[in-house]
Amino acid sequence: MKRISTFALVFTLSAASIHADDSRQLTVRMTFSGSGTYLARPVNLIPNMPSVANGPVVDLTAAGDGSLGRFTLHDVSATTANPTGFECAGSNSIAFTFVAAGGVYRFEDGSLLTTKLKAGTVCINLTAASAADTVTEEITGGTGRFKNASGTLTTTTTSDHPVLFDASMQPVLVAIPSALVTGTIVLPNPE
Repeated sequence: MKRISTFALVFTLSAASIHADDSRQLTVRMTFSGSGTYLARPVNLIPNMPSVANGPVVDLTAAGDGSLGRFTLHDVSATTANPTGFECAGSNSIAFTFVAAGGVYRFEDGSLLTTKLKAGTVCINLTAASAADTVTEEITGGTGRFKNASGTLTTTTTSDHPVLFDASMQPVLVAIPSALVTGTIVLPNPE
């Protein structure tokens, strides 16, 4: 009897540990295009920090397709106010570090996937009037098929199409012809 009880306990614990580690890991590859709007009003995206500490706030709207299906993306981000590097793309270029970002991917089935900044930089080439950035964001969850999702996504974007300038000739609206999102998403199995 004792042997049967021990076997039942070991079997139950083994099944529980298998179930706890049971999740799906997917490789993500998506592309999108859209536009970014530089917000002129001060927006403080950094807690306990004056709004002048963070630089331009960019409001990104895009649509794309990839390994998770067709989607729209709305992302808001801010960089440091002052450059964190120089000559990142030649002698007339400056780099900034992202200090805050968050995004919401909305898929055709209505599922949402949410992200927040882990790290990122942008390099602005003043001669070519272009920018290239790489941002890594942590997946913070979502709804529908992305409920309790985790993982990381890295987005590489190049924008070289200023569309609208303000009175001081600073870009206000920029076209983003293409961007690449890669990474890994972990989806827990439904209960």
